[in-house]
Amino acid sequence: MEAALPAERQVDEIESLCMNCHEDGVTRLLLTRIPFFREIIIMSFECPECHFKNSEIQSAGEIQQRGIRYKFKVDSNEDLQRQVVKSDTCVFRIEDIDLEIPAGRGQLTNLEGLLSMVQQDLEAKQEERRQVDETLATQVQGVIDALGAMLDGNKFPFTITINDPAGNSTVEPSPSDRAGKYVRAEFPRTAEQNAALGLGDVPAEDTSTGAPETNIRPEYHSANLFPAEANGKHSRDMPLNVTDDDDIIENEVYAFPASCPGCTAPCTTNMKMVRIPHFSEVVLMSTVCEHCGYRSNEVKSGGEVPEKGRRITLQVNSALDLSRDILKAESCALQCPELSLSVEPGTLGGRFTTVEGLLTQVRDDLKSSIFDADDDYSGVGSGDSMQTAQRSKWNEFFEGLDVAIAGERKFTIILEDPLAGSYVQSFTAPEPDAQITIEDYERTEEEEEELGLRDIKTEGYENGHGESKNETRDRKELEEGTTEKEEIDAEEIAREIKARLGGLDLGDDA
Repeated sequence: MEAALPAERQVDEIESLCMNCHEDGVTRLLLTRIPFFREIIIMSFECPECHFKNSEIQSAGEIQQRGIRYKFKVDSNEDLQRQVVKSDTCVFRIEDIDLEIPAGRGQLTNLEGLLSMVQQDLEAKQEERRQVDETLATQVQGVIDALGAMLDGNKFPFTITINDPAGNSTVEPSPSDRAGKYVRAEFPRTAEQNAALGLGDVPAEDTSTGAPETNIRPEYHSANLFPAEANGKHSRDMPLNVTDDDDIIENEVYAFPASCPGCTAPCTTNMKMVRIPHFSEVVLMSTVCEHCGYRSNEVKSGGEVPEKGRRITLQVNSALDLSRDILKAESCALQCPELSLSVEPGTLGGRFTTVEGLLTQVRDDLKSSIFDADDDYSGVGSGDSMQTAQRSKWNEFFEGLDVAIAGERKFTIILEDPLAGSYVQSFTAPEPDAQITIEDYERTEEEEEELGLRDIKTEGYENGHGESKNETRDRKELEEGTTEKEEIDAEEIAREIKARLGGLDLGDDA
């Protein structure tokens, strides 16, 4: 039986005031679903009197629990056609020319349209700038020319970033994106970002707002995730187990108060350190908010920062290999060449699971973003703007993942972690495993800069006057340069003295 197509979406028309001529105009509202994203409201206004037009978009859902950050490298004309949802809280940047579009009007467009809009807006006031400040107009003209070169395809590649604290912006992905081209990462909002979004510090017990109560299963309440105190009570203002020792005891659960990244209400974060055999210690962290239902689980590697990064290659040859434990640190990138799968650092956060569990999570997260929750690979319900060819590529990608998760296909997993904090279980430990290859590599300067390793105080930090790696390098270069200069000056002085003496032999005492 053929699946029923979704009903035709209804356009609502509302009579509204034109802010240009103060006559009556018409605002049209359309609720639609964006492929690879979620539902949004498209709003369009037109005034029949002065012909003023305006359009923007708003998210039809709630503010997400975490902010979202995208980094996308544009290296072809096809990439300029990638769909972009820019919410009214999103900051859009073109990194190569240091151009930033601040938060403002929400838009549904593509990269070409976004660049064209910026170029046209800058060109509109160029004549006025030239009359007021010729230097400024010349600088702006350089930006306009750079945007034109990007639109003409003469300035590839260039990088754009999208940063949205509300988590309601997106750039269209593609199954053919190679490693490093498309990076998506979530981040917890700061107190300032929550305040800008109108998420005040409302206590969980405050019900004056009339918001419906969130029902959470009893086992997920923070009070049930760790042993109770002797008096049977749990304080939300003080840590539940405080120790004067600096060392964290293995397998001991520690709890400390925190603020929920989603609603800023007080909540509890639980922490436990465990040791992985033949590896090192890791820290398990869990946060549960009883006010809004926010939940997060993270795994962070313990120990010191190693001198080199580590690359782990696992050959998955049978269904038995899918049961191997795997620790993917937040700083680790994951690749499966046979499955055309590439997961950039920070995308999934820290995860301690099995090979099968990791692939299943990647598949479910991608599928829920691209298709509706109750959708199959037929594409019914996934929106009316996804092209057939694009849908076929995604279907092929997901089918390949399903075959790999079922253990019916051989493939390779590559974990590349600049902090060497990732791990794959060996079936022959402590002897070498023939299916696992481990190699250490030198971190690049870009990786060290991104991880903040060059700013770590490495010498004299105990007295508050330490210097970072960058400062140590600059000091050594300065000292070496000074030494060379002193040697050159000494040679010049010796030559000058010899010339003034006229080659006169003054004896050994001279």
